[in-house]
Amino acid sequence: MVNWVQAVVLALVQGLTEFLPISSSAHLILFPHFLGWSDQGSDFDIAVHVGTLIAVVLFFRAELVRLARAGVRYVSGDREDPEGRVAVGLILGTVPICVVGFFAKDWAEAQLRQDWVIAVATIFFGILLWIADRRPGKRTLKNLRLLDAFWIGVAQVFAIIPGTSRSGATMTGALFLGFDRVDSARFSFLLSIPTIFLAGMALGWDLWKTGTKLPLGLMSLGVLISALSAYACIAAFMALVERLGMFPFVLYRFILGAVLFWILI
Repeated sequence: MVNWVQAVVLALVQGLTEFLPISSSAHLILFPHFLGWSDQGSDFDIAVHVGTLIAVVLFFRAELVRLARAGVRYVSGDREDPEGRVAVGLILGTVPICVVGFFAKDWAEAQLRQDWVIAVATIFFGILLWIADRRPGKRTLKNLRLLDAFWIGVAQVFAIIPGTSRSGATMTGALFLGFDRVDSARFSFLLSIPTIFLAGMALGWDLWKTGTKLPLGLMSLGVLISALSAYACIAAFMALVERLGMFPFVLYRFILGAVLFWILI
């Protein structure tokens, strides 16, 4: 279990990395590992994920209301509204990670939380992000097709590998499909809402079955700090991504991967 200092540090790490294409799960594994801390436990993981979920919902709250209404109209027969396609696309894009996560979650937890896996994934998926970002397209979410949403959802499946980055995988998928940087990030963040919610529900179910007592004070702190830092991170990323592109994050991934390999060797 974490103490107060660890709670602050890990909540900040989660909040600042969840929505950047640099892998929050890798950082949450590596920080305790290299600082000599014990594993923070599933209960604290839930807390910081709840915080990031609150942040992204608050940031896109007005758009989420529009999408919900448009989704209802789309299902009712209005297939011309592009926001209706986005709403349905978010549901469709969540299906692949739900299916794969259901069958592969335990295996991934047991086999993939290793330093060399994180190092390889950090560099490899950084290269893919770099290639995808070199010639960003001009498509926007107004041009989104349901098949696009599905393929972005397939890209999200690779996030079960620590070091991949859920946001990095989905942004890479969207960029390869010809979407511009802003809407690639926007769809990635919107797609994170059902994904984080369902992942949190799964972790919560596991905790409930074991009867684990939750340290409410530490968990509340984790929620607050991760929510505030994640909200600031989303706002900054959306404001700067078109101008900066993905290369700063690609470079960070290369440096992180190189450091990991150096430590392993």
